[in-house]
Amino acid sequence: MDMMSKEINEWDLASTNLHRISQRKYEVAVIPTSATEAHNRHLPEGQDYYHASYVARKSCEMAWPKCESVICLPALPFGVDCNQMAFPMAIHLSQQTLDTMVREIIVSLRGHGIQKIVILNGHGGNNFGPLIRQIQSDMDVHVFLCDWWKVGMDKYNEIFTRPDDHAGQMETSIAMALFPELIEPGVAGEGKAKPFRFEALREGWLKTSRDFAKLNDHCGVGNPEGATAEMGVKYLDLVCERVSEFLVELANTPVDEAFPHCQ
Repeated sequence: MDMMSKEINEWDLASTNLHRISQRKYEVAVIPTSATEAHNRHLPEGQDYYHASYVARKSCEMAWPKCESVICLPALPFGVDCNQMAFPMAIHLSQQTLDTMVREIIVSLRGHGIQKIVILNGHGGNNFGPLIRQIQSDMDVHVFLCDWWKVGMDKYNEIFTRPDDHAGQMETSIAMALFPELIEPGVAGEGKAKPFRFEALREGWLKTSRDFAKLNDHCGVGNPEGATAEMGVKYLDLVCERVSEFLVELANTPVDEAFPHCQ
């Protein structure tokens, strides 16, 4: 499932060229965002980067024959990781810094005539809601946020047998499907995390930030036991199919006064 083959793809900004770009009218740009951080002991630090890159690229590849007007940008490798800095080599960008980077990318895209942008996010710590609200008030662009791992949640229990919050069965299955050679055997923690002491937090109607170092010593929340490549492939296929269908619909829908609402 290697999506980094060295060939010219007109849906891939990194591999296409000025000759081809000059002959295209791109309608939709996809910006993959991610993070570099610990994922239990057995998964690579680049887990979020790898899976966000894959979903963004595969979705654009699938959408391309149906619209020939989507472009996938290279993934941003760093994200908001202040609550994982107790684990060695976590790389943290403040949300403000990340927002500035994404905003300036969007400004560049608008300068090239693209009004429809999808942020394909691969890290739960990145929060782009306020940025999207503000930038759509400041510019004539339409920005859509997709946290890719949520796309198939309605089918989650049909594919996986254990819940996954961070580096558990789902993410391990994704890694087994995409980059099994980067999984370290025999070192994974069980992903058991200390619960909140307050009932309101446990029930979910009150929120706070979690310091992952207080949860356990291996930065995993969710048991990876039972993970398989087959589970990963099944979920990735579901997600990429849904995302690609949205990209095609978005690319083929003109921007009018009511967009993205119905007339």
